[in-house]
Amino acid sequence: MYRITFDIGGTFTDFVLEHVESGERHFAKILSTHHAPAEAVLKGVRQLTEQHDVAPGQIEAVLHATTIATNAIIERKGARTALLTTRGFRDILLIGRQKRYETFDLHLDKPEPLIARRDIFEIDERVLFDGSIETPLVVDALDDVLDTLVERGYEAVAICLLHAYVNPIHETQIAERIAERGLALAVTRSSIISPRIREYERTSTTVADAYVKPMVKHYVDTLRRELSAIGVDAPLSVIQSNGGLITPAIATEKPINIVESGPAAGVLMCAEIGRQESCDHVLSFDMGGTTAKLGAIDGGEPAILSSFEVDQLRYKPGSGLPLNISAIELLEIGAGGGSIANLDMGLLKIGPESAGSNPGPICYGNGGERPTVTDANLVLGYLDPGYFNGGAMSLESSEAADGIRRHVAEPLGLSVEQAAWGIHTMANANMERATRIVSVERGRDPRQYAMVAFGGAGPLHAVRLAMAVGISRVIIPVGAGVGSALGLLVAEPRLDYSTSKLMILDQASDADVAAVVAELKARAADDVAKLETDGLEYRFSANLRYRGQGFELRAELAFAGDTLDRALTRDNFARQYRQSYGYDEAEAPIEITDWHLTVTRAPTTRRAPTPEADEVQAVKHRRAWFPECDGYVDTPVYRRRSLTPEVRIDGPAIVEESESTVVIPPGNRVHVSANGNLVIDIAVETQA
Repeated sequence: MYRITFDIGGTFTDFVLEHVESGERHFAKILSTHHAPAEAVLKGVRQLTEQHDVAPGQIEAVLHATTIATNAIIERKGARTALLTTRGFRDILLIGRQKRYETFDLHLDKPEPLIARRDIFEIDERVLFDGSIETPLVVDALDDVLDTLVERGYEAVAICLLHAYVNPIHETQIAERIAERGLALAVTRSSIISPRIREYERTSTTVADAYVKPMVKHYVDTLRRELSAIGVDAPLSVIQSNGGLITPAIATEKPINIVESGPAAGVLMCAEIGRQESCDHVLSFDMGGTTAKLGAIDGGEPAILSSFEVDQLRYKPGSGLPLNISAIELLEIGAGGGSIANLDMGLLKIGPESAGSNPGPICYGNGGERPTVTDANLVLGYLDPGYFNGGAMSLESSEAADGIRRHVAEPLGLSVEQAAWGIHTMANANMERATRIVSVERGRDPRQYAMVAFGGAGPLHAVRLAMAVGISRVIIPVGAGVGSALGLLVAEPRLDYSTSKLMILDQASDADVAAVVAELKARAADDVAKLETDGLEYRFSANLRYRGQGFELRAELAFAGDTLDRALTRDNFARQYRQSYGYDEAEAPIEITDWHLTVTRAPTTRRAPTPEADEVQAVKHRRAWFPECDGYVDTPVYRRRSLTPEVRIDGPAIVEESESTVVIPPGNRVHVSANGNLVIDIAVETQA
């Protein structure tokens, strides 16, 4: 029996086919079909099963990572959505937090809401902060609003009423009224999707869930139907932004949880590689065709946020759309192999616009006209034009060079090689900035971390990036070019639930804590039943702050049996606080704002079989550009399968496998670990 995984990216859709008993794996990359994502999926499934003589009925599990929800939000291509809110609160989305993410920028761009003001409708009702009802819901007035929604052709409705996280009765009544009338509306209630304080964040999350719900349901239903049509009837699982697997039913009910689905799977793969190589602290670096994503693994576990922002501007907190969902900590920038190089007022700029899969970079020969990072890497000699994607694609070197000459080199008075190196270096600089944000600016010393690099372009840029920020070791796993699809193989079921209950840690009674715990477990019961799995464990954490502060940090809640261990919980919070701010307030009262429950299964580390090595030798030599060598130098090129753990290779060198290429600049050394991973030691004297 086999498992198959696939991750739909901006340029390629990546696949892994794994034999369940032996662990043998086969990889594939297919150009994504954005107009109909399932087309690339079906093509890849057919290709892998036919190549390796696997009958569709032999597939026992299908695991999927997708960016469909993310793309719908970023591109503003979701369903036509209405928001029902308490009278007097129509402008919550437009006002936001009234906080400027750039204090002195007089031409600041605010996050664009997913819906316009004309899509927001006020409802006559009022619940107070303590849950008491000041104004009952007026059903006749509600019916008038619902009539308007039908007349205007809305597909989805978000219900977010004031203080519904304390008492959801009116939101429940509205949803029931919509069901009674048989209205064809996808409904999202804030009291279910985000029962937490702060009206703006709660409203933004509720609207985003409703906005993507019809599209996600249509996509998942279509995918399941078309897989079944080719004989693949195995259960389908979808990975969430928190790195946990869920069923299609849960994904379509709460689609906001699969935002950042694909990148999360990649971080799980990096955590697994860290466990294999005894690295508790890892920075993940995923560079594909459209974007680069950076994340962190601390103490062997991916860093999890209780909320995050999507579609940020300039990587600035407060510049994106806030979502109250658990998510693996990631920073995403528009710097992929397909990122377009252009001149802005005479200065070279890379991305965020991408050539994507159609037409793609110039060298793909599909009609692309503007140079990209991939075109530059081809001109620099880092890529083999006849072995790209394992030889499934041929690259046009002369066309890439001509595009760089016309659009970059001649306007700047540079040679084609200098312009290509400038594009490569600028892409690295963008990623270096993002790496420093994920590490230094968030209390992490990059010198204490290893970097696991993956994605089609990640291994090519990783060593230069590590040199720039002071990382001493880079690890490239087998099949790095399909890293997110590999991450799906180690993913476990995971469900997250949150609620707001304000308490002082040392004053909270055991009865109050038990009531919150019981509430969270009750909310999880239905979804846990849908998972149909065993071995699940329940973990509790909370958002805490020193009393009087306005924002919180998430820390683990410690229990001694069924009783909250307040002293150990205080220590957990103090440790998080010191990491973020460099000190802690030992005697200050601690306030709990949000309580979180995670239902999951502990990950199990298993070593994938290492492909048998061929004879150790350089496949050939190729002219590649290294400024340390004053330009082009005859560089040995190795096939990944030709390297064994006994071999040590000094840069400059290039290591190729079907899905990605590793570039080792001078002064660095690479070897294969006992687990089959490429380990690159960054020489101290080369670090910035």
